[in-house]
Amino acid sequence: MQTVTSADGTRIAFERHGEGPPLILLHGGSAPQYWKPVVPRFAEDYTVIVPHRRGVGESDDSAEYSLERGVADVRAVIDAVDGTPVLFGHSFGGLLAIEAARTASVAKLVAYEPAVLVGEYRQQAGLASQMQKRIDDGDRREAMKFYVREVMHGGDIDDLDGWLAEWPPWPDIVALTENIARINRAIEQYRLPESLEIDAPTLLLTGTEGPPHLRDGVRAVGEALPDNQFVEFGGIGHGGPTEAPDRITAEVRAFIDGEKTAVAEGSD
Repeated sequence: MQTVTSADGTRIAFERHGEGPPLILLHGGSAPQYWKPVVPRFAEDYTVIVPHRRGVGESDDSAEYSLERGVADVRAVIDAVDGTPVLFGHSFGGLLAIEAARTASVAKLVAYEPAVLVGEYRQQAGLASQMQKRIDDGDRREAMKFYVREVMHGGDIDDLDGWLAEWPPWPDIVALTENIARINRAIEQYRLPESLEIDAPTLLLTGTEGPPHLRDGVRAVGEALPDNQFVEFGGIGHGGPTEAPDRITAEVRAFIDGEKTAVAEGSD
């Protein structure tokens, strides 16, 4: 484990795997272990860097948190690696990747369903405060279930307990609850600019089974970016990179290598 000091003095830890051009993987509301199925598929050809988000894993924390601090953490990691990296972010990590790419030098940008709220869903928001109420009532487990149901699945999930059984042990997940509540506050405060000025080639990814509000968000990002590639994976939800790591990494590899591929909606 290596560390770097962010702009406000917070120590940010990151893992390093493999050898080759740098590829930074930014996790969302879950832990950095989210990328475990993906790392081996890249590590043969890339130096895979997996930062631990502030307050998660081996990274230190701060009393105050904001999107700007999260972006500063990403920039500190970018500055610490050799070469110009590719950024690949999932969910909140996708939003961090987009915002970091606006000011940092990156080779390419990849975002899978970045946590960007738009339209009617954005107007109703307030989900972070509802999650915080459950935390304040002493029920972190219920707060996490609320997050999974309402935020990750847009309120539409048939077998919540079965889905949660696929997650890491509940004590580890519930320990993340307050951290997730605060990143959701940051997400709710974020306003997508009408135009995103990002020089790096960008690949935007989504799955046909993802929550509608995040599918709307990734399309809004595409409209704000004048030049991007957009790929939709049939039969995959919000957890695409871990649900179907072979399909996702193949598409990302092709994009990094400059090959043009496309996955049609509804394809396997």
